[in-house]
Amino acid sequence: MVAGDDDEAVDQGGRRKQAVDRGDGIDGVDPTPGVSGARPGGRRPQPHASEAERSRYDRPMPDALHFTGDAEADALIAKDPLALLIGFALDQQITVQAAFAGPLKLRQRLGSLDAATIATSDPAELEALFRQQPAIHRFPGSMAKRVHDLAQHVADEYDGHAERVWTEAKDATDLEKRIRALPGFGDMKVLALSAVLAKRFGVEVAKPLAPTFPTLGDVDSVEALHEYQAAKRAYKKARREQLSSA
Repeated sequence: MVAGDDDEAVDQGGRRKQAVDRGDGIDGVDPTPGVSGARPGGRRPQPHASEAERSRYDRPMPDALHFTGDAEADALIAKDPLALLIGFALDQQITVQAAFAGPLKLRQRLGSLDAATIATSDPAELEALFRQQPAIHRFPGSMAKRVHDLAQHVADEYDGHAERVWTEAKDATDLEKRIRALPGFGDMKVLALSAVLAKRFGVEVAKPLAPTFPTLGDVDSVEALHEYQAAKRAYKKARREQLSSA
């Protein structure tokens, strides 16, 4: 089985597997910087770490994740845990390259890629940044909301430290629960993120969740990304032809 960019996969029996969660499945719908302020109910954001502090993992990390072909964007998603999560949140119905280039575009437009800053941004202003050309996503409205909700979750549950999703997970079961709780993360994103954490960052608790079929976790160069995408397209084409001739 080959994981898809849009949180969908086709298994070896030809059945289509679609993730079902709060955020997936926006086909054909316009999925609906920022100024800081109080959160709903008057809550104020907790003090947050600097980008340099948030870039620290508990183990050596790669200089880049070769998901975009752009050196700056690839470095950002490798060093900034929230950028990595935002890239996965955006990875639906657009190319991998466009999805993971999104965090850098957002940081450039918003001035920060901090969970509290995003969470307390005015939703309309955040959406306007997503719509600014070139748009961050083909569905800027709903994806701006998804990223806002993701940042809110990270700010509330992890005090703005996105890496705590995995660095504080007790085991694979706990990690899976934590990833599934992230807005917009369904079945395939659980597998794909776990594979990246296990294979690119050496996160031990992620290894039992990493699938055996190819995912972004196997991409370690620009060439590997192209090979992964070509293999996925070929697999899907073969399955479609097999199903149509059945």
